[in-house]
Amino acid sequence: METKFNPKDIEQKWYQEWLNQKAFESTGEKEKTPYSIALPPPNVTGKLHLGHALNLSIQDTLIRRKRMQGYDTLWVPGTDHAGIATQAKVEEKLRANGLSRYDLGREAFLEEVWKWKDEYAQNIHDQWASMGISIDYSKERFTLDEGLSRSVRKVFVELYKKGLIYQGNRIINWDPVFKTALSDIEVTLQKEEVTLYYLRYNLEDGSSYIPVATTRPETIFGDVAIAVNPKDERYQDFIGRYAIVPISGQRIPIIADNYPKLDFGTGAIKVTPAHDANDFEIGKRHDLEAITILDEEAKLNELTGPYQGLSRFEARKKLAEDLQTQHLLIKTETYEKEIGYSERSKEEVEPRLSLQWFVKMESLAEKALAFQQTDEKINFFPKEAEERYLRWISNVHDWCISRQLWWGHRIPVWYCNSCQNVTVEETDPTQCTQCGSIEIKQDEDVLDTWFSSGLWAFSTLDWIDNSSLYQRYYPTSTLVTAYDIIFFWVSRMIFSSLEFTNQKPFQDVLIHGLILDKKGDKMSKSKGNGIDPMILINEHGADALRYMLLTNITLGNDMKFNKEKVESAHNFGIKLWNASRYILMNQPEGFRFNGLPEINELSSADKWILSRLNTTIKLVNDSFEEYDFSKAGHGIRSFFFNDFCDEYIELTKDMNEKEKEISFSVLFYSLDQILRLLHPFMPFLTEEIWSNLGYKEGLLMVEAFPSFNEQFIFEKEEKTIEQLIELISSVRSLKQQANAKEYLPMFIDTNLDDLKTYQKNIRRRCKINFLSFASKDHFYGKTVTLSLTNAEVHLPFLGLYDIQEEKNRLQKEADKWQKEINRCQELLSKESFIQRAKPEIVQKEQDNLQLYQEKYAKTIQLLQDIIQE
Repeated sequence: METKFNPKDIEQKWYQEWLNQKAFESTGEKEKTPYSIALPPPNVTGKLHLGHALNLSIQDTLIRRKRMQGYDTLWVPGTDHAGIATQAKVEEKLRANGLSRYDLGREAFLEEVWKWKDEYAQNIHDQWASMGISIDYSKERFTLDEGLSRSVRKVFVELYKKGLIYQGNRIINWDPVFKTALSDIEVTLQKEEVTLYYLRYNLEDGSSYIPVATTRPETIFGDVAIAVNPKDERYQDFIGRYAIVPISGQRIPIIADNYPKLDFGTGAIKVTPAHDANDFEIGKRHDLEAITILDEEAKLNELTGPYQGLSRFEARKKLAEDLQTQHLLIKTETYEKEIGYSERSKEEVEPRLSLQWFVKMESLAEKALAFQQTDEKINFFPKEAEERYLRWISNVHDWCISRQLWWGHRIPVWYCNSCQNVTVEETDPTQCTQCGSIEIKQDEDVLDTWFSSGLWAFSTLDWIDNSSLYQRYYPTSTLVTAYDIIFFWVSRMIFSSLEFTNQKPFQDVLIHGLILDKKGDKMSKSKGNGIDPMILINEHGADALRYMLLTNITLGNDMKFNKEKVESAHNFGIKLWNASRYILMNQPEGFRFNGLPEINELSSADKWILSRLNTTIKLVNDSFEEYDFSKAGHGIRSFFFNDFCDEYIELTKDMNEKEKEISFSVLFYSLDQILRLLHPFMPFLTEEIWSNLGYKEGLLMVEAFPSFNEQFIFEKEEKTIEQLIELISSVRSLKQQANAKEYLPMFIDTNLDDLKTYQKNIRRRCKINFLSFASKDHFYGKTVTLSLTNAEVHLPFLGLYDIQEEKNRLQKEADKWQKEINRCQELLSKESFIQRAKPEIVQKEQDNLQLYQEKYAKTIQLLQDIIQE
């Protein structure tokens, strides 16, 4: 092994070696249990960010562990065409050259987008490799590839034939920048202060007027009625009469409807069915006309007279001025309201009446809700994520699936120019299915990106052909994703899978949070607080980034990013490298690891480290079952630093040759197990070190993952070595407090004979020039006494310490034990604790109480001895 650990030297080497050996590919071995993950496909719009790095790290950790546990693992990779996002990037690129997509035409424009896709898909491949993720590249998919396109068409056609897809004029969210419809979940809501305009609508007969409050005076040209609540006593005499729309002069009826609120605004509302979802419903109830007065760019159209061509915001300002001039503006006031913005263009969305394609969601949602009441339900981690999912799907609306874009799955609908027939087919028809005319034209729109992504779990496994992949690996085992796409993606996969495969898409769903900056703000390009994971990998290595991400998350919660923690993880790697080098360099001459010695040959220290190792193995495996990566990762690190390095390696330094032969077998075995445990977290480093151990051919990544072995739990030896550790730590701490650097004598009064075995180790690590296992009665003079578990340690400091300071120290110690006694007594006095806690937990607290009482009594006795002196 090289003297210095350098991640760059090993990462590229091992990733290529794994690929060369096809170690990532599923085997299909029937005797193995299948375990599969479908990678959430990143958009082909640019670089992967830290959120992707977290998501990839979680999945790779799961798949690597399962592979090592002997499962037949399949991790299907792929990318998403990301309709509006990708088209926006390519259009931006064209605008830089003074072009638009219309200048190129549809076919030429799509060629440009495919070029973009190829370039950025390669970037993503490079980043996947840098992260070390073990995906099966031979099964890679793209949401616009041929197999997935066939699945998309089949699903569309079947839903259409079932009456679950329909075309209709509905109010939708419209993006005026991209000139396309958006679904509700593609809209972000922001609370803003808006102006409420109180307008005067004069009655037709001129006898009076009715006051109407609106935030959108620019839409008055689309007004077709004024609605008041029939219970509103103020307007009983107005119902059935007519009013004149300000500025436009249009004559409209005053109608009664239950929608207007008596306590908001004036209680009377203008009804503009083409530009408000609630007004659209009122219009349907009263058979009112819907008049569109805004064009695709949200500018006023030819029906608005002198205001034509103004943007909605320009028109709002101009109309407010004109209404004021004509004494038709009564007053204005402000209030807070949620405003919708396009997630992609960041432009305020426009409610717009438009002919679009929709999926009826009621029956699909009911099936998904009913499934979660069965024993086969999908498991959500954390549980709160399921509650969010159920709330959303319980209140879901019909899904607008058509988009006025060119990049995406073209809607498989053809219109006949001769007989006006509509043909819906899985394959492109050459003629009208009704009249045989060849004058047919395909719908210009494409499907919402989430329509194809919603099929990802099964379409990637060639469901349409009922392939062997689909039969073996579906449903998939685990989905890992962030909470912000539970509604976008998770829910769509669930109801699509239940409808078309009659199975759930995955067994477990892991929901993680977002990565925030140090201040807790969401990372974004506009804020300039984003961090490129590739920079961190270049500085500290992929293993350090992976370990930091995995050990700092709590499922469902956001994580504040801290670069210092990446550096700490890198230092962990250096420590592991150096410890491994030490073992390799100091092994006895001619040593070769051939497994563990017989149990009766093991020392207390050997048994202790094996026992601590097995406790760690159990903790790690239990944590994985709960998807608690932080607990697992920290458990490995704690064992490695505290038990393996700080204690066991130190203990081996004082062994004789015969003991060393055995201890190095235990060292090698323990290091081997540490590398296996840590491999899913830090694959590059562990593979490199393991290859240097040299006792076995092959790859670490396909070796067995450690499992708990009760045979290697040695409670007696654990207590012995824990007492040794306590003794050494306490003495060293006390000497440091007293600034006593000199070698001193020490007397240990104990009935633990096993401690005497380690007196050489005690002398070296505590810097003791004389050590005697004897009672206090065997020497004279003032001493500092440490009361430890089953032992008293006496140090004659010979005036090197302050009596008063020693009194203070012992008093603090007594206070500490008294506090623990009070805690235990309070807990054990609670009947609820005794009844609900596991018996072993109750027993542990009772044992603790007895131990703390003994320590308190000893400390008080020592304090009294000093006072008497």
